[in-house]
Amino acid sequence: MKFIFLFGSLLMASHFQAQIRGVVQGADSLQTKPLKNVKITLLRAGTTVYSNEDGTFEILLGKQSPDTLLFSAKGYRSDRMVVTRSDRFAALNVVLVSGQLVREIVVSGGKDAHGISKMKTLHVEELTSAEFRKAACCNLSESFETNATVDVSMADAVSGAKKIQLLGLDAVYTQLQFENIPFLRGLESAFGMSAIPGTWLESIQITKGTGSVVNGYESMAGLVNLEFKKPKDMPLMSLNAYQNRFGRTELNLQSGQRLSERWHMGLFASGAAVYGTFDHNHDGFRDQALSNTFSLLQRFSYQAPRMEAQLGLQAYTDDKTGGQMSFSKQNPVGYGMALQSQHISMFSKTGFFGKKPGQSLGVIANVKFQDLNGFYGVRNFTGKEKRLYLNAIYDDIIGNADHKIKAGASFLGLQIQQFATQPNGAMVVGNTRTELVPGVFTEYTYSGNRLSAVIGARYDQHNIAGAQFSPRAHLKYALTPQLDLRATGGRAWRLPNYVADNLSLLASSKAWITSPTLLPEISWNVGASLVQGFSFKKRKGSLSLDAYHTRFSQQLVADRDTISSLVVFKNLSNNSVATVVQAEFAYEVVRGLDLRLAYKFQDVRALYNGKLQNQVLLPRQRFFTNLAYQTRNRRWEYDLTYSRYSAVRLPHHGMGSPWALLNAQVTRSWKKTELYVGGENLLNFTQQHPIMGVDNPFGSDFDATEIWAPIMGWNVYFGLRYTFK
Repeated sequence: MKFIFLFGSLLMASHFQAQIRGVVQGADSLQTKPLKNVKITLLRAGTTVYSNEDGTFEILLGKQSPDTLLFSAKGYRSDRMVVTRSDRFAALNVVLVSGQLVREIVVSGGKDAHGISKMKTLHVEELTSAEFRKAACCNLSESFETNATVDVSMADAVSGAKKIQLLGLDAVYTQLQFENIPFLRGLESAFGMSAIPGTWLESIQITKGTGSVVNGYESMAGLVNLEFKKPKDMPLMSLNAYQNRFGRTELNLQSGQRLSERWHMGLFASGAAVYGTFDHNHDGFRDQALSNTFSLLQRFSYQAPRMEAQLGLQAYTDDKTGGQMSFSKQNPVGYGMALQSQHISMFSKTGFFGKKPGQSLGVIANVKFQDLNGFYGVRNFTGKEKRLYLNAIYDDIIGNADHKIKAGASFLGLQIQQFATQPNGAMVVGNTRTELVPGVFTEYTYSGNRLSAVIGARYDQHNIAGAQFSPRAHLKYALTPQLDLRATGGRAWRLPNYVADNLSLLASSKAWITSPTLLPEISWNVGASLVQGFSFKKRKGSLSLDAYHTRFSQQLVADRDTISSLVVFKNLSNNSVATVVQAEFAYEVVRGLDLRLAYKFQDVRALYNGKLQNQVLLPRQRFFTNLAYQTRNRRWEYDLTYSRYSAVRLPHHGMGSPWALLNAQVTRSWKKTELYVGGENLLNFTQQHPIMGVDNPFGSDFDATEIWAPIMGWNVYFGLRYTFK
């Protein structure tokens, strides 16, 4: 009843103030840098704010629209620009020219759907809500379909679970966060992404290599941070409905309300179902699992001059059923799969601001409860997880804003149970363990004219893995105003959850041979990138080249090559490496038409069957093309994404063939409504015989885990987005 009351109060809200965000920079003959204390005034509303240390600002647009923003800073020529309520989705980039120069002031505003942050020392690639609108983007795993950095693949042909990979490594080696709170860890890592709708997201930041020590010790391949839509920026009502030809239906809702001058509330709700039963390859198995997923997120934000806070509650339930066409929960005949997941978590983020500029104290708290139970054929799985996370961060300035320091302490308390049965249904693998991990960290940031650096270290005392020290360093040097060189290096580690991390491998008759000793996985990552911005025929573009190398001093691998009837889990020592090189080109060909081209090479090797060889089911090469066009009146949007993948190595028997994926979407926009229609896998490529041993699924040859391409043909979908401001 409480949620019904809150939802009803959202519908009765009658006014929404748009918030304009952006960054102000100052340019002279040598450099462009962020400007602090720039006076920013809305002339009609009479509202004034000042830019922060990093040049960023936020200002509420008044009731009268359009209005004019006036930018004033000592030593720079003032400028102004007209803004409307539609600009609340924009990321304004304002450049004020030094008063000593006579050239024209350049003021630009717009929303970049995709790009690498020029202002950050780390290599951070940002995807905004404009990028998510280019595809169906129904859940988190599908939010990367128009992105070349993150790969999305299917884990097994029975559950249909999707997984992401960064730098050639599975998602468990990437630290996922929800606004700097650890997210989708432990039991959630297998299926949790399907419970997060992409329409809830405001942006995603992808950091390659080891991230900041402030965020934790687990970012071995990189860090993916999810920014959900903020209550004070949300419309009164936003609705997204989706349907595809395979019987998948989704309904996503977001609603925001201003409760008082300082309190705002946001409500997110989602219901998704897969009810279509298809067997296009006539192997007797469903091509996709039936499912019902319900998700809810309610969050509150509080802002005062000396304090701000965010509170939230997230819950979801996910129920999947797959297997042979004859199987159902009501009639369990033949080979079946069923998984039930229940999740509830609570979080809080509190910030206190000191009297001096740049001085603050932030406290993050998160409590999570997770249940995951089910079976693949005769192989049962059960898991329970309780997690407590605390992180306290102190920020300050040393002398001036060029020198910043962060220091703090964190604590992780974890109790996890994970058990699975072998193919004979008797022997059990898994464990129950409790983790207690207090840690301390410090990080120094230098921001110079051309050189910036972030150097940090953290120390964690793990009750199982012992003492762990994680040093990290990130450098950025502006070779020219348009060319940035970045370098990074550091150490990261994690304690593996070998059952939950490899849950999809239960969809086979292969028995598991596990190690009696649970050792931490430890890696060192080094990398570098060059990002060149340019202008050609008055159109902006960029060219980026990066390379990252991850070397594991310890890693737990699932060896599927040694014996065909077994999955052997081995603790390797200095016998697994991953090297990934990526080049990407972006350019606005004509007004409204954006082109992105990318090439990625992945060399990921480990000791399998006594030989250092390529990881199975991972393409070594990927070619990527994205074309996006928006008409001048912004009524029509067209998007086309093409990816071509090289052949993959299969365990024991040869190679999978190269294949290509083509997706497209058209969107028509009105004032409050958007209609979109799209197609996926339009080339209709499917993997032949994705499941081995279908004639005897309880026999020794059954295996539904060697998936390297789509198992379903072309798909058409359509949807509706409606916003009531």
